Amino acid sequence: MQHWLTTIPPLVVLLLVGLVVFVESIGVPFPGEIVLVAAALAASQHKISAGPFAIALAAVLGAAIGDSIGYGLGHRYGDRLFGWLERRFPKHVNADVLAYAEHVFQRYGVVAVFLGRFVALLRIFAGPLSGSLRMHYTRFLPANVLGAICWAGGTAYLVYYLGAAAETYLKNFSYAGLAVAVFLGIIASTLLRRRLERNVQEYAELRRAAD
Repeated sequence: MQHWLTTIPPLVVLLLVGLVVFVESIGVPFPGEIVLVAAALAASQHKISAGPFAIALAAVLGAAIGDSIGYGLGHRYGDRLFGWLERRFPKHVNADVLAYAEHVFQRYGVVAVFLGRFVALLRIFAGPLSGSLRMHYTRFLPANVLGAICWAGGTAYLVYYLGAAAETYLKNFSYAGLAVAVFLGIIASTLLRRRLERNVQEYAELRRAAD
């Protein structure tokens, strides 16, 4: 991903980051976080002439606008939208996943909108579910924008400066440190995904037992 980004102009990279995050925020399972991280890492190594602020801004705009459109689609079309997503993306969207996500948003409200930006499963459904559940837009919008700023800004700047530091200091040290960091990141991501999968399964079993 990072190597491919270095072959296209910086403005196109920013548009790509914003577009992918935008589509993901509408409710379509797209790799928004992967593209954001790849762009920030490429920028840290001066492979594209864009700074962390520009990358973060593109992602923030994509996330905030995408979530708002997703909110409108969920508010207007509700179950029809989720039915379409389930048919098109059965691996990522199914009845159990939707039920768990809806449970989280019903229970935690605007807190789920904000914190959901940091969790792939909830990030996809934040806008559509909030609209479908008739959350007031005046409550949804601030949580949506603040979550987008913290997620996109935090990710872009963290990856950018970690990448810059690695490029500087790994010239004098072994790449073992970078390998360990990548390995730990993969482990953390895998554990989080498996935890979410268990939560979805446990909630599905509770629902079936209650029926």
